[in-house]
Amino acid sequence: MNFFNKRKVIIPTLVAGFLFVAVSFQNDFFALAKQIEIFTNLYKIVNQNYVDETNPGNLMDVAIKSMLSELDPYTVYFDEQDVLKFKINNTGEYTGIGAIITRKDDKIIIKEVYENMPADKGGFKAGDVITQIGDVVLKDFKDDASQLLKGAKNTKIDIVYFRQGVEKKGQIILDEVEIKAVPYYKLLSDKTGYIVLQKFNEKASAETKAALLTLKEQGATKIILDLRDNPGGLLHEAVNICNLFVPKEEIITTTKSQNKTHNHIYKTKNEPVDTEIPLVIIVNDRSASASEIVSGALQDLDRAVIVGNRSFGKGLVQRPFNLTYGTQVKVTISKYYTPSGRCIQATDYSKKDANGKAIKTAEKEYNAFKTKGGRIVYDGGGVLPDVEIADMKKSATSLSIANSDAVFEFANVLYYRNPNAKSASNISEAEYNEFKAFLKKERVEINNNSEKSLKNLLEAAKKDKIDADIQVEIKQLEAAIEKTKDKELDKNKEEIKRLLLQELLLRYGYRNAFYDYVSTKYSDVLKAQQILNNPTEYKQILKK
Repeated sequence: MNFFNKRKVIIPTLVAGFLFVAVSFQNDFFALAKQIEIFTNLYKIVNQNYVDETNPGNLMDVAIKSMLSELDPYTVYFDEQDVLKFKINNTGEYTGIGAIITRKDDKIIIKEVYENMPADKGGFKAGDVITQIGDVVLKDFKDDASQLLKGAKNTKIDIVYFRQGVEKKGQIILDEVEIKAVPYYKLLSDKTGYIVLQKFNEKASAETKAALLTLKEQGATKIILDLRDNPGGLLHEAVNICNLFVPKEEIITTTKSQNKTHNHIYKTKNEPVDTEIPLVIIVNDRSASASEIVSGALQDLDRAVIVGNRSFGKGLVQRPFNLTYGTQVKVTISKYYTPSGRCIQATDYSKKDANGKAIKTAEKEYNAFKTKGGRIVYDGGGVLPDVEIADMKKSATSLSIANSDAVFEFANVLYYRNPNAKSASNISEAEYNEFKAFLKKERVEINNNSEKSLKNLLEAAKKDKIDADIQVEIKQLEAAIEKTKDKELDKNKEEIKRLLLQELLLRYGYRNAFYDYVSTKYSDVLKAQQILNNPTEYKQILKK
C-alpha cells in the first residue's frame, strides 16, 4: 500500500476515533450534568416544602455519605473536623490531651492514656468517664465533644469525671502530642532487634530507620519488624521502609486505574541501610494497606520471611481531594500490585450479594504468582505468611468479645482491685471464671448469629401474639445457646485471657509494658526468633 492509500485509511480512522472519544465524553458529561440538575431541584423542593423544619446541612451530609457508601468503605467525605483528624493521623502531631477517647451516650470514656502526656500528668486513667468539660455538661452537648479537649498549648481545661462510680474533679493542661509511628523497639537477648511499626505517617520511615540503626549499633544481627494491627497509611512511606532493606531502583509497587493519570511505578530512591541482615515481618488480620505493601513486596523480593496470619487484604489506594469550605473527599483512585504482579485486594466492591454486601474473593479464584526466586505466592486475599501461627489467629468468639466493651470494662474491675501493683503477669483461673460470669451478667453477645436470630424470633412471636405459647421452647433455646457459649469460652480461654492481660498491662505500664510482654511471650515473635536463629531454616523458606 503506497503512502497516499495509507493516508486514505489512517486519516478517517483517526477522525472516527476522535469523534468516538468526543461523543463518549459528551455523553458522560451530559449524564453527569443531568443527574446534578435533578438532585439540585429535588434538594431545593424538599427543603422548601417538607412538612417539618429540615436541616439542609444534615440532609446533604447524609446524601453524600450514602452515595459514597455504594462504592467502597474507603471513599469517604470529610467535613472540616474530619480533615483535621486526617491531617493529625498523617503527621502524628497535634495539641491535645494525649489519650484515646470514645463517646458513649452522654459521656466521654478514656480508653487509654499515653505516658507523660497531658491526661497522664493530670492523673487520669483508662476507664475514667468524663461528664463535664469546662462549663459544658456533655449530656446537653450533641456536637463532637472531642473538640472541647483541643486548643492552644498550655490551655487549662477543668474536667468533671467519674472513676468507679465516684465523682471527681481534675484539670488537664493541653500540650503538643506526638504519636510515634514506632512506639517501641528493643534488642532482645539473642541479638535480635525487635521493631514495632504502628502506623505509616510522615515519620514512619525516619523512625524505623533510626530504630534499625540504633539496634545495629547495640549489636543486632537480625531484625523482626512487627506490623500486626497496623492499618496502613502513606504509600510513599511504605516504599521508603522497604528501601531500608533493598537496593535503590527496586520496584516496590505499581498502581493501576481506569484513569491513567493514577498509574505509577514506585521504586526505591535511596541507598539502603542493610540488604543482607536477616529479616522477619509479622502480620495479622488487621495488617492492611501500606503494611501489605511492605510485607507483600519484601516477600516477593525474597528479602524477608513473613510470619503470622493472613493480612487484611486491602489492595486499594486512596487520595484526598480538596473541596470548598475546608472539606475533602478521599477517593479510591487505583489498585496496587506487588513486584510479582499480584493484587491482594480481598473484597470486590463492584460485586454485591443478594443483601447488598460486597463479595469476598473465594480461595479457589486466587491466582498464582512467583517471587523473584521462584516461590509461589497468591493474590486475592491479603498477604499469606510463609509461616502461619495458628494459636495467634483470632477466633469468632474472641473477636465478638473484643468488639464489645467487656474486656475493657472488666480490666477496669481487675485494675482497681490492686491499683498500686507494679504490673500484671497473668489472668488466674478464678479471674477468668469471674469474667465469664461478667459476660453473662452484662448479656454480652458471643454467638452473634444465633442470639440475634433468637431475638428476631421472639420479636416476631410478640407481633403475632404467640410468644406466650412458645415460652418453653424459647427458654430451651436460650439454655442451649448459653451452654454453647460456655463451651466456646472454655475452648478459647487462652486467647481471651491474652486480651484481658493486654488491657491490664496498658494500665500498669502503658505501651512499653505491653510490648515488653509481647516481645518475650507471644508465639509469633518467638517463632520469628527461632527462624532467625536457624540460618538453614531461614534460607530454606526463602529458597536461597
